[in-house]
Amino acid sequence: GCVEILYTDGNMLFIDCEKVEDAFNANMYQRSELDWLIYNKPFEYVELVLSGEMVKYISGTPEHRLED
Repeated sequence: GCVEILYTDGNMLFIDCEKVEDAFNANMYQRSELDWLIYNKPFEYVELVLSGEMVKYISGTPEHRLED
């Protein structure tokens, strides 16, 4: 998967999610959390990538609690 963002000025941002996950060496549980985020809150995913807060996010408590 990927996330594409189209800005109002016509610029487009393309994020290859697999490359992002590979760059952070995410394990399968972290990848599941990121997949959930991509499909349910894509803007928050983009904010994490652009802000550099991805490591903090994947190291924290899962937001959607896959185990429930």
